Amino acid sequence: MAKVLKSPAKYVQGANTLFEFDRYLQGMGKRLTVILSQGGVKRLQSTLEKTFAGKNFEVTYVVFQGEATQAEVERISAIVLENNCTAVVGIGGGKVLDTAKAVAHTTERPMVIVPTVASSDSPCSSVSVLYHEDGSFDRYLFLDKCPEMLVDTSVIVAAPSRLLVAGMGDAMATWFEARACRASGKNNQVHAKPTYAATGLAQMCWDNLRHSGLAAKLAVDAHVCTEAVETIVETNTYLSSVGFESGGLAAAHGIQKGFTFIPALHQQLHGFNVAFCVLAQLVLENSLAELKEVMDFSDSVGLPICFADLGYVDVMPEEVR
Repeated sequence: MAKVLKSPAKYVQGANTLFEFDRYLQGMGKRLTVILSQGGVKRLQSTLEKTFAGKNFEVTYVVFQGEATQAEVERISAIVLENNCTAVVGIGGGKVLDTAKAVAHTTERPMVIVPTVASSDSPCSSVSVLYHEDGSFDRYLFLDKCPEMLVDTSVIVAAPSRLLVAGMGDAMATWFEARACRASGKNNQVHAKPTYAATGLAQMCWDNLRHSGLAAKLAVDAHVCTEAVETIVETNTYLSSVGFESGGLAAAHGIQKGFTFIPALHQQLHGFNVAFCVLAQLVLENSLAELKEVMDFSDSVGLPICFADLGYVDVMPEEVR
């Protein structure tokens, strides 16, 4: 079987990159549909208007209606087609970005994703998660390609550090799961064997977290963008994304999927649940020295090491089984 690595064609990261967004849109035409949440409109639309002023862009701003549903994808897709837009831009958190990716896929337009938080590794993956109107899971939509990425770290540091820490939990799993996939000979998430590049990027996630994770968390607490923050944002959003999709997933994310059926854990941030499940995977592997190392790191940045840390105080064994 072939080895396959899937990744964005372009990844741009740095402070205040939104002010030069137009520089990174070569080949995408001049008619953009920009999808933002209501909060994103308030915080970022004026910045975007300044960025595109006098540069011959026609921008249609669309306010996301709150849930990444098939109906929302169809609504925005109709706007893209009606305005003959040449590219789709999604700016915001997970559900805004999932919707933007699905719209671009549906309308066969190129896409750029601009995450406003670094809380998971999903933004530059080639999958979009769709939900029903009541918020329950609908399906995964698998895309032909990964979106291009622009990450403005001055926006990321304005968000609560808890979200960055959640992203660290998701990124922490990347190495241990990719390692398990390679050792077992299993396929990655694009149904192929992992390349050495993908496994190497996955290992870099854990190295970066150990070296820069705590420093990045403390910097974001102070809303300061430092080199440690830049390192961890890239780790959470790019290295972990390519690492999980092209390196493969294992027990940690498998157990986490089960956790979504426990009501007390259903609303917990994905990265916090995954971080706990890394501990479970290491127990299964009998990797006790690494288990202690991961627990020490988790404790230092505020990731969970027990059910109570996840808000699951009255543990019900039958639910866990």
